[in-house]
Amino acid sequence: MLSTERDFKRGGERLPIPSQGEVEGKLVMFEAVAVTCLQELLAKAESRLVPRLRRRLVRNLKKRCAPLKLCADDEKAAEEFALQLLRAALEEAEDEAAR
Repeated sequence: MLSTERDFKRGGERLPIPSQGEVEGKLVMFEAVAVTCLQELLAKAESRLVPRLRRRLVRNLKKRCAPLKLCADDEKAAEEFALQLLRAALEEAEDEAAR
């Protein structure tokens, strides 16, 4: 699994680029955490939850993009991609909750 402490481990300096398996493993982990958290949030059945999540996601994304000084097109693309990921995670959480 990809380690944030890679450079501090013996021999880690020889492997500065993660393997495809490490990246895929990390993505699976992020997806599982996101879906699990969304399932718990959706279980509360609060009707305003999803719009609030979208607004907070956009606000946090803008805050994180600001130091990167992205152009307006790149920032908009990042926002659209993040909202697509949220929509996909919400659909996955709803599907798993229905099973």
